[in-house]
Amino acid sequence: MLKRNQKQPQPLTPIEYAVSVTGNKWKLLILHTLMSRALPWHIPELVQAVRGIDQTVLKVTLQSMEKDGLIVSVVHKDLPPRVEFSLSEQGESLRPLLHALEEWGKAHGH
Repeated sequence: MLKRNQKQPQPLTPIEYAVSVTGNKWKLLILHTLMSRALPWHIPELVQAVRGIDQTVLKVTLQSMEKDGLIVSVVHKDLPPRVEFSLSEQGESLRPLLHALEEWGKAHGH
């Protein structure tokens, strides 16, 4: 129940939703990395490929991205267990956005 002065939360606008799902440096860099090849990625590969990220931040970010439907993970019951990460259909739909950001960076970067 809302108190007298509390406003009911408003639904996110489309841009607010897009920013909430992708508006993080690490999410964008991870998406770009996942898009760079067709094969799934493993945690150690992503730590090496995403410059500057540490394993803890990577794991937390991957969990958030999976919750948001941008990536899928497949757990292999090997010893030790392996987890593979790849883009979901929704994540794949961001390819044009990431391409546009990359092109903008080429045109305006240092």
